[in-house]
Amino acid sequence: MLTHVYGAKCIGIDAIGVTVEVDISLGIGVHLCGLADVAVKESLLRTVTALQSLGYRIPGRKIVINLAPADTHKNGSGYDLPIAIGIIAASEQASMPYLNRYLLMGELGLDGSVRSVPGGLPTAELARKSGFEGCILPLDSAMEAAQLEGIRVYGVHNMAEVIQILSGALEAEEYCVSGTVPQQTEVPQPEIDFADIIGQENAKRGVEIAAAGGHCLILIGSPGSGKSSLAKAMAGIMPPLTMEESLVTSKIYSVAGRGNLRCGLLRSRPFRAPHYSASLPAIIGGGGGDGVFPGEVSLAHSGVLFIDEIAHMPKSVVEALRGPLEDRKVTISRLKTKVEYPASFTLVAASNPCPCGYYGEGDRCTCTPSQRLAYLSRLSGPIMDRIDLQVIVRSISPTAIAARASHPAEPSAAVAARVLKARDIQRLRFFSEPINCNAEMNNRQIERYCKLSPACQETMQDLMSRMSFSMRAYYRIIKVARTIADLEGAEDIAVRHLTEAAGYRFLDRQNV
Repeated sequence: MLTHVYGAKCIGIDAIGVTVEVDISLGIGVHLCGLADVAVKESLLRTVTALQSLGYRIPGRKIVINLAPADTHKNGSGYDLPIAIGIIAASEQASMPYLNRYLLMGELGLDGSVRSVPGGLPTAELARKSGFEGCILPLDSAMEAAQLEGIRVYGVHNMAEVIQILSGALEAEEYCVSGTVPQQTEVPQPEIDFADIIGQENAKRGVEIAAAGGHCLILIGSPGSGKSSLAKAMAGIMPPLTMEESLVTSKIYSVAGRGNLRCGLLRSRPFRAPHYSASLPAIIGGGGGDGVFPGEVSLAHSGVLFIDEIAHMPKSVVEALRGPLEDRKVTISRLKTKVEYPASFTLVAASNPCPCGYYGEGDRCTCTPSQRLAYLSRLSGPIMDRIDLQVIVRSISPTAIAARASHPAEPSAAVAARVLKARDIQRLRFFSEPINCNAEMNNRQIERYCKLSPACQETMQDLMSRMSFSMRAYYRIIKVARTIADLEGAEDIAVRHLTEAAGYRFLDRQNV
Protein backbone atom coordinates (compact mmCIF):
# COMPACT_ATOMS: atom_id res chain seq x y z
CA MET A 1 0.00 0.00 0.00
CA LEU A 2 1.31 3.43 -0.94
CA THR A 3 1.03 6.24 1.61
CA HIS A 4 1.88 9.93 1.39
CA VAL A 5 2.99 11.97 4.41
CA TYR A 6 3.85 15.64 4.11
CA GLY A 7 6.93 17.29 5.58
CA ALA A 8 9.18 20.25 4.80
CA LYS A 9 12.74 21.36 4.14
CA CYS A 10 14.13 24.78 5.03
CA ILE A 11 16.10 26.69 2.40
CA GLY A 12 17.22 29.96 3.92
CA ILE A 13 14.39 31.27 6.08
CA ASP A 14 11.67 29.70 3.95
CA ALA A 15 10.49 26.12 3.69
CA ILE A 16 9.54 23.99 0.70
CA GLY A 17 7.31 20.95 0.78
CA VAL A 18 8.70 17.42 0.95
CA THR A 19 6.45 14.42 0.34
CA VAL A 20 7.42 11.24 2.18
CA GLU A 21 6.14 8.33 0.09
CA VAL A 22 6.07 4.93 1.78
CA ASP A 23 5.26 1.78 -0.18
CA ILE A 24 5.15 -1.78 1.17
CA SER A 25 5.30 -4.59 -1.38
CA LEU A 26 6.73 -8.06 -1.97
CA GLY A 27 10.41 -8.38 -1.14
CA ILE A 28 12.68 -7.73 1.81
CA GLY A 29 14.57 -4.82 3.34
CA VAL A 30 14.01 -1.14 4.03
CA HIS A 31 15.15 1.17 1.22
CA LEU A 32 15.48 4.95 1.43
CA CYS A 33 15.84 7.14 -1.67
CA GLY A 34 15.48 10.80 -2.54
CA LEU A 35 18.91 12.41 -1.96
CA ALA A 36 18.91 11.92 1.80
CA ASP A 37 22.02 12.83 3.81
CA VAL A 38 23.63 10.75 6.57
CA ALA A 39 21.34 12.07 9.31
CA VAL A 40 18.24 11.08 7.34
CA LYS A 41 19.63 7.62 6.56
CA GLU A 42 20.36 7.11 10.26
CA SER A 43 16.71 7.88 10.95
CA LEU A 44 15.72 4.44 9.65
CA LEU A 45 17.35 2.73 12.62
CA ARG A 46 15.86 5.23 15.07
CA THR A 47 12.44 4.92 13.48
CA VAL A 48 12.40 1.12 13.48
CA THR A 49 13.50 0.97 17.12
CA ALA A 50 10.94 3.60 18.16
CA LEU A 51 8.10 1.78 16.41
CA GLN A 52 9.04 -1.51 18.04
CA SER A 53 9.23 0.11 21.48
CA LEU A 54 5.67 1.38 20.99
CA GLY A 55 4.40 -2.09 20.07
CA TYR A 56 4.17 -1.66 16.31
CA ARG A 57 5.49 -4.40 14.06
CA ILE A 58 7.84 -3.84 11.16
CA PRO A 59 6.35 -5.58 8.12
CA GLY A 60 8.50 -8.46 6.87
CA ARG A 61 8.27 -7.14 3.33
CA LYS A 62 10.05 -4.59 1.18
CA ILE A 63 9.58 -1.04 2.45
CA VAL A 64 10.50 1.72 0.00
CA ILE A 65 10.68 5.25 1.38
CA ASN A 66 11.02 8.07 -1.14
CA LEU A 67 11.58 11.71 -0.21
CA ALA A 68 10.21 13.82 -3.04
CA PRO A 69 11.26 15.90 -4.89
CA ALA A 70 14.15 13.54 -5.52
CA ASP A 71 16.47 16.22 -6.94
CA THR A 72 16.62 18.21 -3.67
CA HIS A 73 18.98 17.25 -0.86
CA LYS A 74 17.25 16.37 2.40
CA ASN A 75 19.14 16.94 5.63
CA GLY A 76 18.43 16.81 9.35
CA SER A 77 16.56 14.48 11.66
CA GLY A 78 13.12 16.04 11.18
CA TYR A 79 11.98 13.33 8.78
CA ASP A 80 11.88 10.69 11.54
CA LEU A 81 8.25 11.44 12.38
CA PRO A 82 6.87 11.49 8.79
CA ILE A 83 8.70 8.23 7.99
CA ALA A 84 7.36 6.51 11.12
CA ILE A 85 3.80 7.67 10.48
CA GLY A 86 4.14 6.58 6.85
CA ILE A 87 5.18 3.04 7.85
CA ILE A 88 2.26 2.76 10.31
CA ALA A 89 -0.24 4.02 7.72
CA ALA A 90 1.13 1.90 4.85
CA SER A 91 1.02 -1.25 7.00
CA GLU A 92 -2.53 -0.37 8.16
CA GLN A 93 -1.68 -0.69 11.84
CA ALA A 94 -3.65 2.46 12.74
CA SER A 95 -6.50 4.38 11.16
CA MET A 96 -5.47 7.97 10.38
CA PRO A 97 -8.17 9.49 8.14
CA TYR A 98 -6.84 13.04 8.66
CA LEU A 99 -3.30 12.21 7.53
CA ASN A 100 -3.46 14.32 4.35
CA ARG A 101 -4.67 17.39 6.24
CA TYR A 102 -1.49 17.98 8.23
CA LEU A 103 2.16 18.73 7.64
CA LEU A 104 4.42 17.14 10.24
CA MET A 105 8.09 17.14 11.26
CA GLY A 106 10.01 15.89 14.28
CA GLU A 107 12.92 13.80 15.52
CA LEU A 108 12.14 10.52 17.27
CA GLY A 109 13.68 9.16 20.43
CA LEU A 110 14.08 5.41 20.80
CA ASP A 111 11.17 5.41 23.26
CA GLY A 112 8.82 7.09 20.78
CA SER A 113 9.21 10.59 22.15
CA VAL A 114 9.23 13.48 19.69
CA ARG A 115 12.12 15.95 19.95
CA SER A 116 12.41 19.48 18.63
CA VAL A 117 13.89 20.30 15.23
CA PRO A 118 15.03 23.62 13.71
CA GLY A 119 12.69 25.53 11.42
CA GLY A 120 9.37 25.17 13.21
CA LEU A 121 8.22 28.67 12.25
CA PRO A 122 8.98 28.41 8.49
CA THR A 123 7.40 24.94 8.48
CA ALA A 124 4.16 26.25 9.97
CA GLU A 125 4.18 29.16 7.53
CA LEU A 126 4.54 26.70 4.63
CA ALA A 127 1.59 24.69 5.94
CA ARG A 128 -0.53 27.83 5.94
CA LYS A 129 0.50 28.83 2.41
CA SER A 130 -0.04 25.29 1.08
CA GLY A 131 -3.59 25.07 2.40
CA PHE A 132 -3.07 22.45 5.11
CA GLU A 133 -5.51 22.39 7.99
CA GLY A 134 -2.65 22.40 10.46
CA CYS A 135 0.86 21.24 11.22
CA ILE A 136 2.16 18.87 13.88
CA LEU A 137 5.50 19.67 15.48
CA PRO A 138 7.42 18.86 18.67
CA LEU A 139 6.15 21.10 21.46
CA ASP A 140 9.25 23.30 21.63
CA SER A 141 9.18 23.82 17.85
CA ALA A 142 5.43 24.39 17.84
CA MET A 143 5.68 27.23 20.36
CA GLU A 144 7.77 29.18 17.83
CA ALA A 145 4.73 29.33 15.54
CA ALA A 146 2.01 29.63 18.19
CA GLN A 147 1.30 33.26 17.24
CA LEU A 148 1.10 32.54 13.51
CA GLU A 149 -2.41 33.31 12.31
CA GLY A 150 -4.39 31.25 9.83
CA ILE A 151 -3.02 27.81 10.75
CA ARG A 152 -3.60 25.36 13.60
CA VAL A 153 -0.32 24.36 15.21
CA TYR A 154 -0.14 21.24 17.36
CA GLY A 155 2.67 20.62 19.84
CA VAL A 156 3.27 16.98 20.77
CA HIS A 157 5.50 15.02 23.14
CA ASN A 158 5.29 11.54 21.62
CA MET A 159 4.02 9.41 18.74
CA ALA A 160 0.81 8.46 20.54
CA GLU A 161 -0.31 12.09 20.56
CA VAL A 162 0.44 12.41 16.83
CA ILE A 163 -1.72 9.39 16.03
CA GLN A 164 -4.53 10.82 18.16
CA ILE A 165 -4.50 14.02 16.11
CA LEU A 166 -4.40 12.19 12.77
CA SER A 167 -7.21 9.87 13.82
CA GLY A 168 -9.49 12.82 14.59
CA ALA A 169 -9.90 12.11 18.30
CA LEU A 170 -11.69 14.91 20.15
CA GLU A 171 -9.18 14.90 22.99
CA ALA A 172 -6.44 15.78 20.49
CA GLU A 173 -7.54 19.43 20.57
CA GLU A 174 -5.69 19.86 23.86
CA TYR A 175 -2.43 19.64 21.90
CA CYS A 176 -3.26 22.71 19.80
CA VAL A 177 -1.00 25.58 20.89
CA SER A 178 -2.20 28.22 18.42
CA GLY A 179 -2.76 31.53 20.17
CA THR A 180 -1.60 30.25 23.55
CA VAL A 181 1.51 32.45 23.76
CA PRO A 182 0.67 35.88 25.24
CA GLN A 183 1.91 39.01 23.53
CA GLN A 184 4.94 40.44 25.30
CA THR A 185 3.97 43.87 26.60
CA GLU A 186 7.06 44.73 28.65
CA VAL A 187 10.25 45.84 26.93
CA PRO A 188 13.30 44.10 28.45
CA GLN A 189 15.42 46.39 30.59
CA PRO A 190 18.74 47.35 28.96
CA GLU A 191 21.91 45.87 30.38
CA ILE A 192 23.46 49.34 30.64
CA ASP A 193 21.46 52.57 30.94
CA PHE A 194 22.67 55.81 29.41
CA ALA A 195 22.41 57.34 32.88
CA ASP A 196 25.09 54.91 34.07
CA ILE A 197 27.65 56.27 31.58
CA ILE A 198 29.57 59.28 32.88
CA GLY A 199 30.11 62.12 30.42
CA GLN A 200 30.63 61.14 26.76
CA GLU A 201 27.91 63.51 25.56
CA ASN A 202 29.30 63.66 22.02
CA ALA A 203 29.57 59.87 21.81
CA LYS A 204 26.04 59.47 23.21
CA ARG A 205 24.79 61.85 20.54
CA GLY A 206 26.40 59.70 17.86
CA VAL A 207 24.86 56.54 19.31
CA GLU A 208 21.44 58.22 19.41
CA ILE A 209 21.70 59.24 15.75
CA ALA A 210 22.79 55.72 14.80
CA ALA A 211 19.81 54.18 16.60
CA ALA A 212 17.35 56.70 15.16
CA GLY A 213 18.36 56.15 11.53
CA GLY A 214 19.77 52.62 11.60
CA HIS A 215 23.22 53.96 10.73
CA CYS A 216 26.46 52.02 11.16
CA LEU A 217 28.83 53.42 13.75
CA ILE A 218 32.48 53.08 14.77
CA LEU A 219 33.68 54.16 18.21
CA ILE A 220 37.38 54.99 18.42
CA GLY A 221 38.97 55.59 21.80
CA SER A 222 41.49 54.47 24.37
CA PRO A 223 40.99 51.37 26.56
CA GLY A 224 38.47 51.93 29.34
CA SER A 225 36.89 55.00 27.77
CA GLY A 226 33.46 53.36 27.56
CA LYS A 227 33.19 52.10 23.97
CA SER A 228 31.66 48.74 24.94
CA SER A 229 29.31 50.37 27.45
CA LEU A 230 28.01 52.76 24.80
CA ALA A 231 27.41 49.88 22.37
CA LYS A 232 25.52 47.87 24.99
CA ALA A 233 23.49 50.91 26.01
CA MET A 234 22.45 51.34 22.38
CA ALA A 235 20.42 48.13 22.65
CA GLY A 236 18.24 49.88 25.25
CA ILE A 237 17.25 52.80 23.01
CA MET A 238 16.40 50.84 19.86
CA PRO A 239 12.69 50.86 18.93
CA PRO A 240 10.73 47.61 19.29
CA LEU A 241 10.46 45.32 16.29
CA THR A 242 7.55 45.77 13.94
CA MET A 243 5.45 42.67 13.26
CA GLU A 244 7.10 42.15 9.87
CA GLU A 245 10.60 42.53 11.34
CA SER A 246 9.68 40.24 14.21
CA LEU A 247 8.48 37.49 11.88
CA VAL A 248 11.59 37.59 9.66
CA THR A 249 14.01 37.75 12.61
CA SER A 250 12.21 34.92 14.41
CA LYS A 251 12.43 32.76 11.28
CA ILE A 252 16.19 33.27 11.18
CA TYR A 253 16.53 32.13 14.79
CA SER A 254 14.15 29.25 14.16
CA VAL A 255 16.19 27.95 11.21
CA ALA A 256 19.45 28.41 13.13
CA GLY A 257 18.09 26.43 16.07
CA ARG A 258 19.22 29.22 18.40
CA GLY A 259 17.39 31.38 20.83
CA ASN A 260 14.46 30.66 23.06
CA LEU A 261 11.27 31.14 21.06
CA ARG A 262 8.99 29.41 23.56
CA CYS A 263 7.50 32.84 24.28
CA GLY A 264 6.59 33.25 20.63
CA LEU A 265 7.97 35.73 18.14
CA LEU A 266 10.92 37.90 19.10
CA ARG A 267 9.93 41.39 20.25
CA SER A 268 13.24 43.02 21.19
CA ARG A 269 15.94 43.71 18.65
CA PRO A 270 18.88 41.26 18.64
CA PHE A 271 22.23 42.35 20.02
CA ARG A 272 25.08 40.15 18.80
CA ALA A 273 28.67 40.60 19.96
CA PRO A 274 30.98 38.00 18.35
CA HIS A 275 34.66 37.92 19.28
CA TYR A 276 37.04 39.55 16.82
CA SER A 277 38.72 36.16 16.27
CA ALA A 278 35.49 34.61 14.91
CA SER A 279 35.87 32.79 11.60
CA LEU A 280 34.40 33.87 8.28
CA PRO A 281 31.59 31.21 8.31
CA ALA A 282 30.70 32.21 11.89
CA ILE A 283 30.26 35.85 10.87
CA ILE A 284 28.81 35.52 7.36
CA GLY A 285 27.22 32.06 7.61
CA GLY A 286 27.95 28.68 6.11
CA GLY A 287 28.30 25.04 7.01
CA GLY A 288 29.32 21.75 5.54
CA GLY A 289 27.39 19.92 2.86
CA ASP A 290 23.81 21.02 2.31
CA GLY A 291 23.38 22.45 5.81
CA VAL A 292 23.95 26.19 5.33
CA PHE A 293 23.25 28.08 8.55
CA PRO A 294 22.97 31.83 9.18
CA GLY A 295 25.96 33.67 10.62
CA GLU A 296 26.20 36.57 13.03
CA VAL A 297 25.28 39.14 10.35
CA SER A 298 21.92 37.38 9.88
CA LEU A 299 21.37 36.67 13.58
CA ALA A 300 21.75 40.44 14.08
CA HIS A 301 19.07 41.17 11.44
CA SER A 302 16.95 44.17 12.49
CA GLY A 303 19.29 44.63 15.46
CA VAL A 304 22.86 45.49 16.40
CA LEU A 305 26.07 43.68 15.48
CA PHE A 306 28.80 44.84 17.86
CA ILE A 307 32.41 44.02 16.94
CA ASP A 308 34.96 45.09 19.52
CA GLU A 309 38.59 45.56 18.47
CA ILE A 310 37.60 45.41 14.81
CA ALA A 311 41.14 46.38 13.76
CA HIS A 312 42.31 43.00 15.09
CA MET A 313 39.71 41.06 13.11
CA PRO A 314 41.14 39.13 10.11
CA LYS A 315 41.09 41.35 7.04
CA SER A 316 39.22 38.74 5.00
CA VAL A 317 36.37 38.76 7.54
CA VAL A 318 36.20 42.56 7.69
CA GLU A 319 36.13 42.79 3.90
CA ALA A 320 33.36 40.18 3.79
CA LEU A 321 31.14 42.62 5.70
CA ARG A 322 31.09 44.95 2.70
CA GLY A 323 28.41 42.96 0.86
CA PRO A 324 25.90 42.63 3.73
CA LEU A 325 26.38 46.28 4.73
CA GLU A 326 25.52 47.42 1.20
CA ASP A 327 22.94 44.82 0.12
CA ARG A 328 21.26 44.17 3.49
CA LYS A 329 21.42 40.45 2.76
CA VAL A 330 24.00 37.69 2.42
CA THR A 331 24.14 35.00 -0.24
CA ILE A 332 26.02 31.78 0.55
CA SER A 333 26.87 29.62 -2.45
CA ARG A 334 27.80 25.96 -2.45
CA LEU A 335 28.39 23.52 -5.30
CA LYS A 336 24.70 22.59 -5.58
CA THR A 337 23.11 25.09 -3.24
CA LYS A 338 22.69 28.85 -2.99
CA VAL A 339 21.04 30.18 0.15
CA GLU A 340 20.08 33.77 0.89
CA TYR A 341 19.60 35.16 4.40
CA PRO A 342 18.47 38.66 5.42
CA ALA A 343 21.24 40.72 7.01
CA SER A 344 19.90 44.23 7.60
CA PHE A 345 21.77 45.11 10.78
CA THR A 346 23.31 48.14 12.42
CA LEU A 347 27.06 47.64 12.71
CA VAL A 348 28.64 49.11 15.83
CA ALA A 349 32.41 48.70 15.71
CA ALA A 350 34.95 49.68 18.34
CA SER A 351 38.68 50.20 17.98
CA ASN A 352 41.66 51.72 19.69
CA PRO A 353 43.21 54.67 17.82
CA CYS A 354 46.66 53.07 17.71
CA PRO A 355 48.53 49.88 18.72
CA CYS A 356 49.18 51.09 22.28
CA GLY A 357 45.65 52.49 22.50
CA TYR A 358 46.45 55.91 23.98
CA TYR A 359 46.80 58.24 21.01
CA GLY A 360 45.14 61.54 21.87
CA GLU A 361 45.56 61.02 25.63
CA GLY A 362 48.42 63.44 26.25
CA ASP A 363 51.90 61.92 26.28
CA ARG A 364 50.77 58.36 27.01
CA CYS A 365 51.00 57.20 23.37
CA THR A 366 54.24 55.44 22.47
CA CYS A 367 53.40 54.83 18.79
CA THR A 368 54.99 56.51 15.81
CA PRO A 369 52.83 58.25 13.17
CA SER A 370 53.53 55.43 10.73
CA GLN A 371 52.38 52.85 13.29
CA ARG A 372 49.15 54.75 13.90
CA LEU A 373 48.48 55.05 10.18
CA ALA A 374 49.20 51.36 9.60
CA TYR A 375 46.91 50.40 12.49
CA LEU A 376 43.84 52.23 11.24
CA SER A 377 44.60 51.32 7.62
CA ARG A 378 43.57 47.77 8.52
CA LEU A 379 40.07 49.14 8.02
CA SER A 380 39.95 49.63 4.27
CA GLY A 381 38.46 52.65 2.56
CA PRO A 382 35.45 50.72 1.20
CA ILE A 383 34.56 49.54 4.71
CA MET A 384 34.90 52.99 6.27
CA ASP A 385 32.79 54.45 3.44
CA ARG A 386 29.98 52.15 4.53
CA ILE A 387 30.15 53.29 8.16
CA ASP A 388 28.04 56.43 8.47
CA LEU A 389 29.23 57.68 11.86
CA GLN A 390 32.82 57.84 13.11
CA VAL A 391 32.89 58.89 16.76
CA ILE A 392 35.84 59.64 19.06
CA VAL A 393 35.41 58.44 22.64
CA ARG A 394 37.65 60.36 25.05
CA SER A 395 38.72 59.16 28.49
CA ILE A 396 36.57 60.44 31.35
CA SER A 397 38.03 63.48 33.08
CA PRO A 398 38.02 63.83 36.90
CA THR A 399 35.85 66.92 36.47
CA ALA A 400 33.12 64.90 34.72
CA ILE A 401 33.19 62.29 37.48
CA ALA A 402 32.86 64.96 40.17
CA ALA A 403 29.99 66.68 38.33
CA ARG A 404 27.93 63.50 38.02
CA ALA A 405 26.08 64.00 41.32
CA SER A 406 24.94 67.54 40.53
CA HIS A 407 24.27 66.90 36.83
CA PRO A 408 22.79 63.40 36.39
CA ALA A 409 22.95 61.95 32.89
CA GLU A 410 19.87 61.50 30.73
CA PRO A 411 18.35 57.99 31.10
CA SER A 412 17.90 55.59 28.20
CA ALA A 413 14.11 55.91 28.39
CA ALA A 414 14.24 59.59 27.40
CA VAL A 415 16.63 58.90 24.53
CA ALA A 416 14.54 55.94 23.38
CA ALA A 417 11.46 58.18 23.19
CA ARG A 418 13.22 60.53 20.76
CA VAL A 419 14.52 57.59 18.74
CA LEU A 420 11.03 56.09 18.49
CA LYS A 421 9.57 59.42 17.38
CA ALA A 422 12.21 59.70 14.64
CA ARG A 423 11.56 56.12 13.52
CA ASP A 424 7.82 56.84 13.33
CA ILE A 425 8.57 59.77 11.01
CA GLN A 426 10.66 57.50 8.80
CA ARG A 427 8.01 54.79 8.79
CA LEU A 428 5.46 57.25 7.44
CA ARG A 429 7.97 58.62 4.93
CA PHE A 430 8.79 55.19 3.53
CA PHE A 431 5.24 53.82 3.67
CA SER A 432 5.30 53.06 -0.06
CA GLU A 433 8.94 51.92 -0.10
CA PRO A 434 10.41 48.50 0.84
CA ILE A 435 12.61 50.10 3.53
CA ASN A 436 12.14 51.10 7.17
CA CYS A 437 14.79 53.68 8.04
CA ASN A 438 17.04 56.36 6.56
CA ALA A 439 20.14 54.18 6.46
CA GLU A 440 18.45 51.83 3.98
CA MET A 441 17.84 54.52 1.35
CA ASN A 442 19.46 54.06 -2.05
CA ASN A 443 20.63 56.95 -4.22
CA ARG A 444 17.28 57.29 -5.98
CA GLN A 445 15.42 57.47 -2.67
CA ILE A 446 17.93 60.00 -1.32
CA GLU A 447 17.22 62.27 -4.29
CA ARG A 448 13.49 61.95 -3.63
CA TYR A 449 13.31 62.29 0.15
CA CYS A 450 16.39 64.40 0.95
CA LYS A 451 16.06 67.46 -1.25
CA LEU A 452 18.68 70.10 -0.47
CA SER A 453 18.16 73.85 -0.57
CA PRO A 454 20.64 76.02 -2.54
CA ALA A 455 22.44 76.84 0.73
CA CYS A 456 22.72 73.15 1.58
CA GLN A 457 23.99 72.32 -1.90
CA GLU A 458 26.66 74.98 -1.57
CA THR A 459 27.65 73.58 1.83
CA MET A 460 28.00 70.08 0.42
CA GLN A 461 30.12 71.32 -2.49
CA ASP A 462 32.41 73.07 -0.05
CA LEU A 463 32.69 69.97 2.15
CA MET A 464 33.43 67.75 -0.84
CA SER A 465 36.21 70.01 -2.08
CA ARG A 466 37.85 70.58 1.31
CA MET A 467 37.52 67.06 2.79
CA SER A 468 37.93 64.98 -0.40
CA PHE A 469 34.92 62.82 0.46
CA SER A 470 33.99 59.96 -1.86
CA MET A 471 30.58 59.88 -3.54
CA ARG A 472 29.50 57.11 -1.18
CA ALA A 473 30.47 59.32 1.77
CA TYR A 474 28.57 62.20 0.14
CA TYR A 475 25.31 60.25 0.13
CA ARG A 476 25.88 58.91 3.63
CA ILE A 477 26.37 62.42 5.00
CA ILE A 478 23.00 63.36 3.52
CA LYS A 479 21.34 60.29 5.07
CA VAL A 480 22.77 61.11 8.50
CA ALA A 481 21.65 64.73 8.11
CA ARG A 482 18.14 63.50 7.32
CA THR A 483 18.15 61.51 10.57
CA ILE A 484 19.37 64.51 12.58
CA ALA A 485 16.52 66.54 11.09
CA ASP A 486 14.06 63.79 12.03
CA LEU A 487 15.30 63.85 15.63
CA GLU A 488 14.54 67.58 15.69
CA GLY A 489 11.21 67.08 13.98
CA ALA A 490 12.37 69.28 11.08
CA GLU A 491 10.73 68.76 7.71
CA ASP A 492 13.73 69.87 5.64
CA ILE A 493 17.46 69.33 5.98
CA ALA A 494 19.30 72.46 7.13
CA VAL A 495 22.94 73.51 6.86
CA ARG A 496 23.51 72.74 10.56
CA HIS A 497 22.34 69.16 9.99
CA LEU A 498 24.83 68.68 7.16
CA THR A 499 27.76 70.16 9.08
CA GLU A 500 27.04 67.97 12.11
CA ALA A 501 26.76 64.89 9.88
CA ALA A 502 30.05 65.73 8.14
CA GLY A 503 31.71 66.05 11.54
CA TYR A 504 31.18 62.32 12.04
CA ARG A 505 33.51 61.47 9.14
CA PHE A 506 36.83 62.59 10.61
CA LEU A 507 38.68 59.47 9.43
CA ASP A 508 38.08 60.49 5.81
CA ARG A 509 40.30 63.52 6.29
CA GLN A 510 43.45 61.38 6.54
CA ASN A 511 44.87 63.48 9.39
CA VAL A 512 44.55 61.04 12.27
